[in-house]
Amino acid sequence: MMRGWCCLLESRRCRWRAASSYVCAMAYAHRSIPAQVALVPIVKGAEKDPEGTQTVMSLVDKVVDECEALGLRVKVDDRENMRPGAKYFEWERKGAPLRLEVGPRDAASNVMVVASRLGGEKQTIAVDEVPSYLKQRLDEMQAKLFADASQRLSDRTIDIDTYEDMKTRIANEDLGFFRVYWKADDANEKAIKEDCAATIRCYPLDAQGDLEGKTCFYSGEPATHVALFARAF
Repeated sequence: MMRGWCCLLESRRCRWRAASSYVCAMAYAHRSIPAQVALVPIVKGAEKDPEGTQTVMSLVDKVVDECEALGLRVKVDDRENMRPGAKYFEWERKGAPLRLEVGPRDAASNVMVVASRLGGEKQTIAVDEVPSYLKQRLDEMQAKLFADASQRLSDRTIDIDTYEDMKTRIANEDLGFFRVYWKADDANEKAIKEDCAATIRCYPLDAQGDLEGKTCFYSGEPATHVALFARAF
């Protein structure tokens, strides 16, 4: 995951900032929520429909156990004071990537319905196949999120030769991560921040071998690092 978008430790600081956390935050967003799968039983309750409720909840317990054995985080939303539609909305708002629905008719057919937060048609899946199906879908979603975030990061990482170029881009709201040759200097870094609000985000490890004969984009002195600058908000 890090492969270059991580920090170099210096004697006085660790530059662990937005360049790496941008990808992490985008690509691993669904790992930061309490549940990857929200499971919503659609039942009338033990008093109104004891047989149907028991059948549904037995399937729920089975699927939860098998999902947890695969390392999936599943939350069963069996609150009786809320309609299913309100639960669906709440879990979409919370960011759960997938939702499982199962009612008495589904249970009688030994199936569950899977809905994705990304949209698309709902899928009806046999109960025995649900855990492996969920894992596959989550892996696919994770891969897509990571690829999309990596592409956005690549698209908005801009090679800069001169300080004036970076300053002009920032003034024109042409923003991104500005990759520059840089001589580490606290006074110069402070001056840049005060002048155009840009600060160093990190020193990408995979670029530090390309320094021979390079000069700092700001001072013109021999470069000590390749750095990523971005405007501070």
